[in-house]
Amino acid sequence: MKKLSLPAHSPMQKKSFLYGVATASFQIEGGADSRLPCIWDTFCATPGKIADASNGLTACDHFNKWEEDINLIESIGVDAYRFSVSWPRVMTKDGNVNQDGVDFYIALLDRLNEKGIKPFVTLYHWDLPQYLEDQGGWLNRQTAYEFANYANLITQAFGNRVHSYATFNEPFCSAFLGYEIGVHAPGKASKEFGRKAAHHILLAHGLGMQVLQKNSPDTLNGIVLNFTPCYPVSQSDADLQATDLADQYTNQWYIKPLMHKAYPEIIDLLPAKQRPEIHEGDLEIIGQPMDYLGINFYTRLTYSAPTVEGEFFTEHEHLYPRTDIGWEIYPKALTDLLVRMNKLYNLPPIYITENGAAMADELIDGEVQDLDRLEYYDQHLNAVNNAIEAGVRVDGYFAWSLMDNFEWAEGYLKRFGLVYVDYDTQVRTLKQSGIAYKQMLAQRSE
Repeated sequence: MKKLSLPAHSPMQKKSFLYGVATASFQIEGGADSRLPCIWDTFCATPGKIADASNGLTACDHFNKWEEDINLIESIGVDAYRFSVSWPRVMTKDGNVNQDGVDFYIALLDRLNEKGIKPFVTLYHWDLPQYLEDQGGWLNRQTAYEFANYANLITQAFGNRVHSYATFNEPFCSAFLGYEIGVHAPGKASKEFGRKAAHHILLAHGLGMQVLQKNSPDTLNGIVLNFTPCYPVSQSDADLQATDLADQYTNQWYIKPLMHKAYPEIIDLLPAKQRPEIHEGDLEIIGQPMDYLGINFYTRLTYSAPTVEGEFFTEHEHLYPRTDIGWEIYPKALTDLLVRMNKLYNLPPIYITENGAAMADELIDGEVQDLDRLEYYDQHLNAVNNAIEAGVRVDGYFAWSLMDNFEWAEGYLKRFGLVYVDYDTQVRTLKQSGIAYKQMLAQRSE
């Protein structure tokens, strides 16, 4: 059987290197009748937005099957489980705690701790309560302060049960996909909105970090950013400049304020109406010290000089080979990314908080022979090891995802899981990649 193989001397072979699996609340929980509506409920109910016209009302029914799912996580042998709290499940419209929702997560946290599985809790993984979107969502500066209130109450409620908090998962996706091009909830599409939403999310992160420092100083507190490394199609000056601007716009916009308390230079090239409204002291709040940085990586993109007036770059189609979702498989980009970020910034310890691949899985005779995904994981684990050997501090790796789930605008058409989910029966089946992950973890040394 194909295995996951790292060099024998790799620090990633030791039990001190943390391995986990990851999920997100809206993608797996269901249980929609016991929480407030969120922006993804509204987006799913809008015709034409979700590829298979599905929704997250049931998803993987994790809300009811959580005990079975924790047993499944334990059986894989991981050190940690990264999951997100559903803001609309744990809070009321008047900004108070919904105790029933909180109790669901407390039971989950207690069970994880009983089993020695470290809980990595993400406070925001895209499911903004709809009532806050009705007040402007992330275009409304007040939403940042609503997030701080939510973070304050929930961290107090969770007490000492959490190993690590992330304020946000992938601000780029919430801001750019949700407010600038509109392919994710809430489906707004304006260049005037993207940077403004991003700034308020980053402000919320900074306010949230202040809360975490006060309420939960003993947990690992940070943020999770996604990166899509940018490569030029040629070494011409025009293509190199365009690629740099693309990198600033899609990647550096979210990390530079955290590390340098400043936006990248491209902010000065934007039309005034596309720039965020930055208040005095905002960047100081955003640039709070962090215990770690979560990095999500899936693919890269290539760029050349702009062909449309007013644009900064031309983004090209993904190259081959591709995953089932259409993203290029290029593991070297993960090494390049980690090494480059380590040179640009004085980074805290890094966790790879998401990495994985959608593949066209088939359940045949009770098995899923997803050797393509297994190969993807093998290549990318070794890419992380290469970065570590180049001097980058990486303390852990989370596979995305634990199980097949609601894949946002793709609905249930794309499968990322180590575990196959039959959505009709909710039966879970560990795939070959999951078995290989389990075997690799079992063979680690002290």
